[in-house]
Amino acid sequence: MTSPDVIVIGAGCAGLAAACALAERGARVLVLEARGQLGGRATAFLDRESGEYVDNGQHVLMGCYHETRRYLARVGASDAVQFQKQLAFTCVDATGAITRLECPDWRPPLHLAGGLLRWKALSWADRYAATRIMKGLAAARRVITHGDPVPVRPGETVAAWLTRHGQTPRLITLLWEPLAIAALNQSADVAEAELFVRILGQIFSDDPFDAALGVPARPLHQVFGEPAQAYLEARGGQIKLDALSRVVLAGERIGYVDTRGTSIRAATVIVAVPWFGLAGVLRGSETGPLERLLAREATRASSSIVSVNLWLERGAMPSPFVGLPQRTFQWMFDKRWAFGETASHFTLVASGADDVLRRSNDELAELALREARQALPELRQAKVQRIRVVREPNATFSLAAGQPVRPGVHTPVQGLLLAGDWTDTGLPATIEGAVVSGHAAAAAVG
Repeated sequence: MTSPDVIVIGAGCAGLAAACALAERGARVLVLEARGQLGGRATAFLDRESGEYVDNGQHVLMGCYHETRRYLARVGASDAVQFQKQLAFTCVDATGAITRLECPDWRPPLHLAGGLLRWKALSWADRYAATRIMKGLAAARRVITHGDPVPVRPGETVAAWLTRHGQTPRLITLLWEPLAIAALNQSADVAEAELFVRILGQIFSDDPFDAALGVPARPLHQVFGEPAQAYLEARGGQIKLDALSRVVLAGERIGYVDTRGTSIRAATVIVAVPWFGLAGVLRGSETGPLERLLAREATRASSSIVSVNLWLERGAMPSPFVGLPQRTFQWMFDKRWAFGETASHFTLVASGADDVLRRSNDELAELALREARQALPELRQAKVQRIRVVREPNATFSLAAGQPVRPGVHTPVQGLLLAGDWTDTGLPATIEGAVVSGHAAAAAVG
């Protein structure tokens, strides 16, 4: 494609969402991806020893991911994610007690109250304390439905907000901390509360399904990448992999896009790369109008995720995933529940993993195996066949205090737009945030 209407740099969820939305409107879109695979930080690779695809990090979706569900429907991949009917998950506490939180099909937020009242992991004092957060959840819902200010104090962390709303240490340990670290990829003691409260407003909306959890039923590149590529190509678009690119500016206008020595021009360019890759795309003496943007993004901190994949001779989990509170690895997934017989491995995930990121593979493997066996005794006798560690040091942007303001879609350069979960979506670094940003960028194209 030599004369596209729009060039999208980056084939992660944000770039693909933007490209598909534009293709639906009839635009000729060229997507340029520096790597040899689609999906960005939501992709998979082939483990040659086992012959199975392994996700580069486990992703869980929620019913309130409305834009993600719209994207999946657009590209014909709605069946690629298995959603619950309403919120439910199994938990193994530090003593090894296995319990399950399951919300009834009641009107929100009564469904949460009903689930907590029945949750055997909680004492009656904990259950009573849970009622104190209902006022906070109602205020969070008004943020989403009426545009009210987010009801947090300046610099308030998630943990402080929960304590202010009367939540007991056990409630925080078993429910709120796992939910916060899954959504924010940062400890409740570190992450600022604003985005968490916004997420709560979306989760506990008027629709009980918004709180339901969804697990991909295919390797991630088959959920977000390949269906999008087929959709684009069927509408005259194109995706080029291994296409390292940079935008060459002409003052406050786009000059051209250089892709390994080939110059391509388009009236609009959407840069959909992570914040830490922005300087590599917009670099050189031509970036004067963007210097402030690049300087801010150079100071943005990251938060990491470590995943350990275990192939065991036998063993099973009581549900597709279990929460492992008060452990290094907070969640464990049985891929066989989602993928069927094409998978035989378990995945343990440590979010906000900066403290363990630099441990050796052997240390991480030993730790993950020990925590899995402590939580699930039926795994203790299972012979280990293979272990593979996956590190994502820049998995998400940090939500700790002192981070720079997130940019919007538009830049000072005419025709140059931004997309990515790190832009100002009002959401943390989730797939939903990435897709929201991509759709916003597509909507901004004249």
